[in-house]
Amino acid sequence: MDKTYTFEERLARHHDELRWLYMELYHNGDMFAELCDNMERFYRERDQGLKAMDAEREERPDWYKGNGLLGMMFYIDNFAGNMKGVTEKLDYIERCGVNYIHLMPFLDTPRGRSDGGYAVSDFRKVQEDLGSMEDLERLTAACHKKGINVCMDFVMNHTSEEHDWARRARRGDGEYMSRYFFYDNGDIPSRYEQTVPQVFPTTAPGNFTWLSDCGHYVMTTFYPYQWDLNYRNPRVFNEMMYNFLYLAGRGIDIIRIDAVPYIWKELGTSCRNLPQVHTIVRMMRMIGEIVCPGILLLGEVVMEPEKVVPYFGTVEKPECHMLYNVTTMATTWHTVATRDVRLLKRQLDIVNSLPKEYVFLNYLRCHDDIGWGLDYPALKGEGIEERAHKKYLNDYFQGYAGDSESRGELYNADPVTGDARFCGTTASMCGIEKAGFEQDGEAMERAIRKDVMLHAYMFMQSGIPVLYGGDEIAQVNDYTYKEDPDKAPDSRYIHRGAMNWELAGNIDDPDTVEGKLFGRLKALEEIRKREKVFVSGADAWTVETWEKAILCIGRYYRGEKLFGLFNFSGYEKTAWIHETDGEYVDLISGEKVRPEEVRVPAFGFYYLKKVEEPRGEEALREQTSGKPRGEEALREQTLGKPREEEALREQTPGKPREEEALREQQKETPQEPEEETPREPLEEEVPQGQQEETPREPLKEEVPKEQQKETPREPEEETPKKSRKHTAATPKKNRRKRA
Repeated sequence: MDKTYTFEERLARHHDELRWLYMELYHNGDMFAELCDNMERFYRERDQGLKAMDAEREERPDWYKGNGLLGMMFYIDNFAGNMKGVTEKLDYIERCGVNYIHLMPFLDTPRGRSDGGYAVSDFRKVQEDLGSMEDLERLTAACHKKGINVCMDFVMNHTSEEHDWARRARRGDGEYMSRYFFYDNGDIPSRYEQTVPQVFPTTAPGNFTWLSDCGHYVMTTFYPYQWDLNYRNPRVFNEMMYNFLYLAGRGIDIIRIDAVPYIWKELGTSCRNLPQVHTIVRMMRMIGEIVCPGILLLGEVVMEPEKVVPYFGTVEKPECHMLYNVTTMATTWHTVATRDVRLLKRQLDIVNSLPKEYVFLNYLRCHDDIGWGLDYPALKGEGIEERAHKKYLNDYFQGYAGDSESRGELYNADPVTGDARFCGTTASMCGIEKAGFEQDGEAMERAIRKDVMLHAYMFMQSGIPVLYGGDEIAQVNDYTYKEDPDKAPDSRYIHRGAMNWELAGNIDDPDTVEGKLFGRLKALEEIRKREKVFVSGADAWTVETWEKAILCIGRYYRGEKLFGLFNFSGYEKTAWIHETDGEYVDLISGEKVRPEEVRVPAFGFYYLKKVEEPRGEEALREQTSGKPRGEEALREQTLGKPREEEALREQTPGKPREEEALREQQKETPQEPEEETPREPLEEEVPQGQQEETPREPLKEEVPKEQQKETPREPEEETPKKSRKHTAATPKKNRRKRA
């Protein structure tokens, strides 16, 4: 099959639908013909190695839907200085088990008005301090040799005010003014403002900016220096598709479409999620399949599930290959703060009910803030008011509420509405920053267990797990951003700190925080890649545990069955799941566990895999053979059997090894304050014998005597503490003391 035929075949497969959709939007046959001509040009210019990869992926269109992909996202300068530095760090990335890297925005952008790289001034130029397009091509080629896929951001909604189009528009060139939304008076802008929500009402209020030098308003949905593109103009669509194909030709595997719902604007609407957006994304999908079918489209849709799912398109007419699991991420941190899994269980049930063809990217945090876009109608039914709950969550993760050990800062706090978003690294939100600053070994181990448990839960979800670079070594908040005038106004830089390669050098030392966390995460990664039940197409569901602090997720695929149990509480809890269909083995420890009344340690978890038939010790040993070194550490340090003296000893590493100290650590009843909950727990119908083991008012007559002993007595719920100032737990230059 020659090159021309290959292109023509792909074009023929999509031509009629592509032309129909294009003409529906633009009614311009000449521009469509130009688009097709340029698509062929980009195909002919595409590297032969990339074409070979395209052909392989066409034969295996579900290549990304297995259980083998693990992502990592990072800013190039923070991670390794520049693109050449990233190339040099590929061995480390490989060591992490990562085979998908998301390079945060690296295209040219004005210093000080970059919005973290999302205000692009040139779509075909790399920021000078990061390298060149040639460096990018060398990096992607090196990644492909190691089997690593590369993702980049494609900012479609807007350009920087420094983009050549914007400069020409500002000078009054009508051709380029038509590529944006320009108005010489405030009539139409004011009509837009009546129906269009504000993205940043505090830091960038309104959706238009007045340009006094040219006497016009211009639409700026995000920041005044980011001008919205007018996709009613076919020239805008065509030129942006050429930029898209150009970047794909540099070896990019995954194109992340930034701010997808905002692309199309319509007066009298919210300018969000309009039907024309789906038309554009569908055309983009077809253009990719014609020219470079090996690439994937990742949509950034930061909205509730019912508005996210349509961006997958349909089986017959797909749009994005993958979407972010945003609501689940936010609900996860809600669960951390409340120790109540019911809302998270409800969210996972929604996701699990979707077609298996849909692939989500799952993550604990990213480069952006955490917005509290939760299911408030459901919470309202439990007596939780939205504004008060958001305040509680923000107070909790700043370390101001109850027994919180989290540290972080707010982003875009609005004193009028009380709304705000939160910023912080995973390690800092789990308490590692605070424990390190205070040199508290016991608190450090507790924080590490929480961090590992959250990652284990993330790996249990269907889709592709993505780490943020540095989270694998427990990197904490970087407060030095306040010393940089270009970064100081944006608190999101607190969790975008430079990679601490000195600490990364400790990953082989199991006595360090970095070594403990890295080893345990690596073990989980190996389990996920080894067990076929983790593929995206597996059946997934949640199981009632009759304990509000424990989440249970079930997975089934081709005869294999697995339960994940995750304790979001700082106390040992019991999951009443009563699975009696056979024997199960814990994939961490290799021990047999009866999945009936399962005691889960504080911030602990289990991966329980069903054994089809009892096969004796040798066969059971085979089930868990080949465990990497880190898996042994995970067994010893995280999930030891709570009722055995040795396991209790190993759950609190780093403490004195004298017998007295060990006995002190093994006390059944920890003297910790009650886990603060922002509301009264919802009473549930619980069968007799399955009552929560830690009710506010124990019903001793309904709970078997032997079941009343496993949970320590918790003091009465305390009133949330008033806001207090806390010590910044990270010394300058992102260095911290480790316990």
